[in-house]
Amino acid sequence: MAANETKSKKIDRVKRTDKKKKANAITRYWRSTIGELRKVSWPTSQEAWRLTKVVIMVVLAMAFVLGLLDFVFSKVVALIV
Repeated sequence: MAANETKSKKIDRVKRTDKKKKANAITRYWRSTIGELRKVSWPTSQEAWRLTKVVIMVVLAMAFVLGLLDFVFSKVVALIV
């Protein structure tokens, strides 16, 4: 009877430590994430707007080029067929 009680106490301790390890892993992950975000060199608002404008211009240019290529290839395929 005493052996069963000690086994159940050991099992309870193992279950408790498993729960703590899961919580600690999440806590460690969160703390390391916050620590890394503090190290980041964030752009100023002026830099962010400038880079946003560059991205929009590149996207528009690529859309124009792809649209033009699509138009040309569709005309070539229409002539062949």
